[in-house]
This record gives sequence, structure tokens and C-alpha cells, in this order.
Amino acid sequence: MSDAILTENLSKRFWRGTTAVAGLTLRVPEGTVCALVGPNGAGKSTALKILLNLIQPTGEEARLLGRDSTKLGARDFQEIGYVSEDQRLPLWMTPRQYLDFLRPFYPKWDEGFREKMSGLLDLDLTRRLKQCSRGMRMKAALLAATAFRPRLLILDEPFSGLDPLVREQFLQGLLELTQEEGWTILLSSHDMEELERIADTVAFLDTSHLLLHEPVDALLERFRRVEVPLVPDHAGARNLPATWLEFREGNGFAHFVDAAWSPEAFAQGLRAIGADPAQAQCVRLSLREIFVVLAKQSQRDRGA
Repeated sequence: MSDAILTENLSKRFWRGTTAVAGLTLRVPEGTVCALVGPNGAGKSTALKILLNLIQPTGEEARLLGRDSTKLGARDFQEIGYVSEDQRLPLWMTPRQYLDFLRPFYPKWDEGFREKMSGLLDLDLTRRLKQCSRGMRMKAALLAATAFRPRLLILDEPFSGLDPLVREQFLQGLLELTQEEGWTILLSSHDMEELERIADTVAFLDTSHLLLHEPVDALLERFRRVEVPLVPDHAGARNLPATWLEFREGNGFAHFVDAAWSPEAFAQGLRAIGADPAQAQCVRLSLREIFVVLAKQSQRDRGA
């Protein structure tokens, strides 16, 4: 399987030494959905703009659909759809006029598919965009980015302003398209519940650095929130595994998050602190809960 997106040690430093992206190495195979997550200001939007040649990198390179991102041209963008959080639209136009304007630029524009997606998004094509809500404008942007059936779709906070039903319908449409047509999607969003459902992999960016990139299923499998009773004469935990996060003791119990859970290592670690593995309660974490744990740990590591 070839890569739709490939970056090697990608970096971006702005004037006065501000680093927005530092040493980003990321691989997104064709036909997969990758969720790019992280706190505000982590560098997610900057990374996406570098990929699309909207911002020039200051270190190494990125490749989209096999092409150097700094050399992307008109033909390349006929295969790439993009929606940004602050999408600028011609507000004097109606969505129909806007789509009619775009259509000649895309040889693969599919009017039948456009009509299907328009119905899916429940978009009024006749009202001027300046009279539309933020959610309606985002629908128009999403429609324009998908009507030409791009091989690669890059979305930066695309669900802002969409009501839950429309969000659900659009997500279902994206899932069908990746399965049926092999679309590749790189998606940045804070809607963790939606990302958990549709993403194949998740890349966590914090303070311009990539902390992890792995399959969502594997990430969900290795995180557990643990509560376990301690023996009465327990002298206090020492030399805890580095993967036991947020560890605390109170009222005869130990509480922590195990970020590398496995039955054997977990049982061994509990016995070392005077706890019986058979009495431990372990609960899987959602993607949102994992995100919060990792963000807090990153803050502690930085001394923030």
C-alpha cells in the first residue's frame, strides 16, 4: 500500500524563533483515515497548511500523493479536497453559484454525487452565503471539497457549527467513501467521539511535537484506568512503572492510568506495590479520556 501523505522530520519556524512544527514524521497510507489531535496551539493547522503548500516548511519535506508538497500545482489540487476551520467563501454568492463557479476547474466533478452530498448535508443552495449561519457555510465548504471525488481529503475542524444529525450523516458518508472508493482522509478535530468511530489511526501533536501515531484500536487497548486495594501495612509505592500515569493513593486504594496495559506486566507491577491483581478494577478509556491523560502528562513533563 502506497502512502497518500508522507513527512520526514518536517519543521516550521516562524520569525522570532517560534516553532510551530518540530521534526514531524508522519505516514498515512492510501485509503485510511488519520485523526490529527492535540491541544489548541499544538501546531495542527500549521502542519496541514504546510502539507498543502500554503506555508513553506523550514526543515525537510512532505509528500502528498507522491509529490513534493512545495511543488503542488493545479493538477494536483484536482485530486485534493481541503476544508479549513476559517474557510473563506465568496459571501455574495449562493452555494449553488459557488459550486457552479468551481465545477469547470475539476474534470472529475460529479454532479450526481454533488446532489447526493447536498441532500446528505441538508444544504439550502439558494440563500446567499452572507445570510447563512456558520454551520451552513461549513456545509457549503464540505460540499465543494468533496463534489469532485478527491483522492485525498484534508479537513481542519470541519464539524464546527454542524448539528448532531448532519454531523452523523456526513461522518457516515465519509466512512462509505473510504471503504468504497479508497479515499484518504486526514482530519483534525476536537470531536473525539466522532474520531474514535471513523479514524484508523490517531496522531497526537503537542507543543509542535508528535507524541504518538498508532492505530486507534491499539491505543484504546493499551490504556486502562485502575483502582486496586492495598494491603494494610503497605509502606508506599516506589519505583513505579513509567507507564503508570496519574498515580495516587488514598483510603487504602491505589488509583492510576496504565498506558501500556498487558495482563502479565500489570499483575507483576501490582504485586510489587503490595496489591492483589485479582482485586483490581480495570476500565478501558475512551479516546477523549486518553487525550486528556496524555495532555496532562505532557504538561507535567514540561513543568507547566
